[in-house]
Amino acid sequence: MCGIAGIVASHPEIDGMLSRAREVQLHRGPDFQGEQKMTVGQWTVGLAHQRLSILDLSDAGNQPMSRGGGQSTIIYNGEVYNYLELRDELVLCGYEFTSGSDTEVVLAALEEWGPERAFSRFNGMWALAWVDGKNKRLVLSRDRLGIKPLHYHLSGNTFYFASELKGVLAMASCKFPLNLQVVGEYLLQSLLETSEETFFEGIGKVPPGHYAVVNLSGGDLAPRFVPYWSLPEEETFQDPEETLQEKVREIFIDAVRLRLRSDVPVGVLLSGGVDSSAIAAAMKMILGGSGNLNLLSAVSADPRFDESPFIGIMARHLGCEVNTCMMDFSPREAFELLEQVCWYNDEPVGSFSNIAHSLLMKKAREMGITVVLSGQGADELLCGYRKYFGFYLQYLARGGKLLKTAKTFLEFFAQGTILSQLSLSEAKRYLPPVLFPREIDVRGERLAGYRQVPLGMKGCKTVPERQALDIRRFSVPVLVHYEDRMSMAWSREIRVPFLDYRLVELIAPMAVERKLSRGWTKHIFRKALEPLLPREIVWRKDKQGFSNPEGEWLRNELKEKVTAFFDKDNFVYDKGIVDKARMRSKYYAYCRESLDRGSIFHREIFNVIALELWAKRYSEWIA
Repeated sequence: MCGIAGIVASHPEIDGMLSRAREVQLHRGPDFQGEQKMTVGQWTVGLAHQRLSILDLSDAGNQPMSRGGGQSTIIYNGEVYNYLELRDELVLCGYEFTSGSDTEVVLAALEEWGPERAFSRFNGMWALAWVDGKNKRLVLSRDRLGIKPLHYHLSGNTFYFASELKGVLAMASCKFPLNLQVVGEYLLQSLLETSEETFFEGIGKVPPGHYAVVNLSGGDLAPRFVPYWSLPEEETFQDPEETLQEKVREIFIDAVRLRLRSDVPVGVLLSGGVDSSAIAAAMKMILGGSGNLNLLSAVSADPRFDESPFIGIMARHLGCEVNTCMMDFSPREAFELLEQVCWYNDEPVGSFSNIAHSLLMKKAREMGITVVLSGQGADELLCGYRKYFGFYLQYLARGGKLLKTAKTFLEFFAQGTILSQLSLSEAKRYLPPVLFPREIDVRGERLAGYRQVPLGMKGCKTVPERQALDIRRFSVPVLVHYEDRMSMAWSREIRVPFLDYRLVELIAPMAVERKLSRGWTKHIFRKALEPLLPREIVWRKDKQGFSNPEGEWLRNELKEKVTAFFDKDNFVYDKGIVDKARMRSKYYAYCRESLDRGSIFHREIFNVIALELWAKRYSEWIA
C-alpha cells in the first residue's frame, strides 16, 4: 500500500513537480520515498513512489523497480494477493526473483503476459504505472472494482498522474474550474464518485477494470483506455441452493485467506454485524488457535449506536479480546475535525461517520496494526441495504406478481428486519418526486442547469441490474474511496474480502430471491456462514455500522454553530452554487421537523457545510 505519482513531459525540468506530489502524498508511504527520471522517445518520464512496507520489508521491495537494464520500470500501489501462485508460474517461464515482494511479480507478469492477460490473472487491488521501454509506452491500470485510486490530467505536452487528487493538483500547480455536475450530485443528491470525473474540470480517473496506454513514440499523450473486466450481468448457474451456499462459503474463506498474506500485523474491523463477524470467524478458522486476530471495534456511550453487546458475543465466540475505540468525540469536535477529514478525502465527505473511521485508523496505528480487513461491499452484493427491499417490491409489482409482493412484504414485516428502520427522508431520493411536497430548492444560479441522476429502478429490469449500478457507480466507488483515504491518512492498509472478484462474479448476478428471502436480507450468505457464527450474529435483525446521532447534532448541539455558518458569507454563496436565503430557510425548516418523520434528509444540511470546508482547504487550486 503506497502512493504513486508521475509526469510525462517534453522537457526535463520535472524534479520540483515530482517533489511536490511526494510531499502532499507522504502519508501514503512513510517508509521510503523513491524517484526515477528517464527518457523514452522524445519524452521525459518521471516516476515517484511513497512506500508503506507490507510484503518484504527490506530495501529489495523499494520502488520505482526496474528490470532489463531499466527498459521496464514500475510504480505500484496495492496488493496482488495471489502473487505467490503467479510467481511459481513465472519461475517455470525462466524468471528469477531477488525479493519477496509482490511488486517484482507484477512487473514480471506484465513483461511475460502483457497488460490484458496479466491484469485478468491478478486477484487483488492495485493502481500502477508501467513504463514499457521496449514498446515505448506508459501503461496505467486500476483493479477491477477501483479499490485503489489513480487520477490523471493532460495539459498540452504534459501528462500528470497520481494516487490522490491533490497529488495531481500539486504537480500541475495551477487553478482548475469546479466541475458543477459533480458538485451538484454531491450537494443535491448526496452522491460521490459516480463517474470518472472529479470535483475539478480536466482531472479524471482511470476507470476501474481498465488499463490506459499512453504512446511515448509519437507526439500525442492522450491516454487510450482498454477494458479487461466487466461485471457479469446474468446468473449463469443453476446449482441447488445448498451447493451455492457451499460455493459462497468456500470462495469467501479463500478471499479472507489470501488477504492475510502480509509481513506486518493484520487486524479486522469488527462492528458486530454479520459481515465483519464472518471475516473474523474465517480468520480464526484459517489461523487456528494460536493466531492473533487483532479485533478492532468502535463503541459508543450512546446505547442507540453502541455495538458492544454484539461485539462481546463475537469476542466470546472467538475466544479473543477486542481492542475498542470509544467514539466519544463531541459534536463541536466533529465539526472541527471535518475540515481535516475533507482534506485527506480529496473531496467533501458524506457524513460525520467518516470522522469515526479516521479515528479507528488512528487507533490501528497506535496499536501497530498496519493491515486491516473490512466488510465493505457486502451490502451491495447481498442486498443488505433497506432500499433493496423497496426495489424488490417494485420489481414484483411491475411484473404483476401481486400475491408474491404481498407475501414478501408480510414476511419482512413479521421478521421485523427492515420495516422498522425505514426513513422517509432517506428513502425519498429513490422514489418519484411527485410523492413528496415541493421542497426548498437551495441551488444557486450556477447549478440551474444541473442534470438530476436517476437513482431508483428506472431503466433496470431486475434488482441485480440495480445492484450492478451500486457496484459500478452509486455505492462501492465512494465507500472504497473514503476507506482508502481515511486509512492512508494514518498509513494503514484496508483490504476488502467481499470485493474479491470471484465472490463478486458469483453473487452479484444471482437472482434476488437468493438474497432477500423469508424476511431476511443476505439470506444465502447467512446460511453459508451459519456454521461459523453464533446464532445471535448470523440472524441479527437490526443493521447498525459506525453510526452517530448527526441528525440530532445538526438540529440541537450544533444549531448555534450551523446557524452562524449559514448566516456568514461563504464560498458556496459567493460562487453562485448555493442560494443563501433559501439555504437558511431550509435549515430552519429542518430544525422544526420531527427527527423521525421529517422529509428533509440531514445530509441536505451536512453537504453544504462539508462542501464549504473542502473548498476552503482546496481554494488555492480552484479557479
